[in-house]
Amino acid sequence: MQQSVVPELAHTDTRPMHWLATATAVAGVVALSSFIQPGSAKAAQPAANSDPKPAAAAAAPPGTTGVDFPLDCGPVKEKVVKKATGDLDGDGRPETVAVVHCDSAMGTPPDGVYVLTQAADATAPRVVATLVDPKDRFTVTDFTVAAGTVTATLLGYSSDDVPSCCPDVKTAAKWRWNGHAFVRSTPVAAHSV
Repeated sequence: MQQSVVPELAHTDTRPMHWLATATAVAGVVALSSFIQPGSAKAAQPAANSDPKPAAAAAAPPGTTGVDFPLDCGPVKEKVVKKATGDLDGDGRPETVAVVHCDSAMGTPPDGVYVLTQAADATAPRVVATLVDPKDRFTVTDFTVAAGTVTATLLGYSSDDVPSCCPDVKTAAKWRWNGHAFVRSTPVAAHSV
């Protein structure tokens, strides 16, 4: 029997501990590589565009504080219960749509839905459209502004005999600016009693 000049190496004998150590090392390398990301690439810009124009600042949507809503609340105050913003007329400046009612301690006060805008040189926002008039006795739910469209669910009454606590008519409504006014559309089969 001839003896090897090279002593037995520990790594040539595979045991479960060897595989566990290898798996742990590989897992550590994979985990570490998920935290270390390459930096962003930087390309040289051509010298011809040495004076770029700054990007225009986005206009802030009109606020609702101090707005004179066309709502007669008598001795109680107006209350903005919902609001959403979006560019409804495509001019690049956002409008605010506010759901407002009288802050009554009793009953279910009807909501008004108003569109607010504010010119770049104006000091305060103003109401430019009434989408829902409080005299129509609607309560507004599921209210959103998206893609230039205002959508809402209107809860109302089939007659004056229905108590104001318990609306019995539900209507889905959408409004969209047509270039001159907000046009309301109601999907088919949107009324229910």
